[in-house]
Amino acid sequence: MKNPSEDPLVSVVVLNWNGREDTLECLESVLNIDYSNLEVIVVDNGSTDGSVEAIRMRFPRIKLVETGQNLGYAEGNNVGMRTALTRCPRFLFLLNNDTIVDPQIIRNFVEAAAVSTDAGVFSPHIYYKSDPRRIQYAGAEWLESESNFKYVGRDEVEANGKQVSIRETAYASGCAMFFRAEVIDKIGFLDARYFLTFEETDWCYRARNAGYRSLVVSNATVWHKGSASFGGEDSPLYLYFYTRNRLLWAERHLGFVSWLRVCRRTLKEAFPVEVGFPAVRSQGIKRMYWGMLEWPVNIGRAWREPARKAIRWGLRDYVSRRFFDCHPLVRRLNHKPS
Repeated sequence: MKNPSEDPLVSVVVLNWNGREDTLECLESVLNIDYSNLEVIVVDNGSTDGSVEAIRMRFPRIKLVETGQNLGYAEGNNVGMRTALTRCPRFLFLLNNDTIVDPQIIRNFVEAAAVSTDAGVFSPHIYYKSDPRRIQYAGAEWLESESNFKYVGRDEVEANGKQVSIRETAYASGCAMFFRAEVIDKIGFLDARYFLTFEETDWCYRARNAGYRSLVVSNATVWHKGSASFGGEDSPLYLYFYTRNRLLWAERHLGFVSWLRVCRRTLKEAFPVEVGFPAVRSQGIKRMYWGMLEWPVNIGRAWREPARKAIRWGLRDYVSRRFFDCHPLVRRLNHKPS
């Protein structure tokens, strides 16, 4: 049995932005982790909901770093990582503030790292907090034929008595990403241009290019509440960042032909091409006539959909090389109907 005093130092970085109650609950679970050499750092990204005062009052021994503004996921976590590295940890663990962790998660990660010496980045099995056995993330694979990622077991209910496994993944989820500190020395920090989404995908691909595999550790467990910062994965804000950043990621890590396929997929998502012109053969003359009158209205309605607007603005900003945060109109679109 290993002496707990020999445990390598692990720094946990939790990023908060106006998520006071979620962050407090997350930190409670982090402090219940069964591991002897753990440092916890909270980075506050300019919250205005009383988060800083509540965290200081409830957890006075936790290191709290205030950025003073919303730097996004990428740069906010970079601030936390730079702070952590001053203590020379062996591993770092980036954790979303709307998560609950299993007490054995760090121990299981460290043990997986000990047997997988060529891997640098590790992801847990992530489940929905509202449905604790339903899988949200258990690994990903890039499918060239679909120009998109396929997610292992997404939304499946996991059976009891699962076997412990360690398997390769295209990237580790930024919701809960555990990695060797030495990877930062080789490839640097998260790319702040992404701001939100695809920053961890980009980072894991850079790590792979430097010789570090990304693995999913099935007995490392996290429960995730959802995308509170976006308002859900169908929200205009999420679709804007996802569109813009997927194109940037594809440009950097895929070949030219694969990048073109991603561009083609994006154009299909952005423009209402599926609202086709009425055909004579399928509808007859009368129906075609009325369909011709309704067609411009249907096209206009589809064109004005907030989701399509967000995708088009993401495409526009990618082409114009406008990265980091989004235009204020995108955030307005996220809260107001078109």
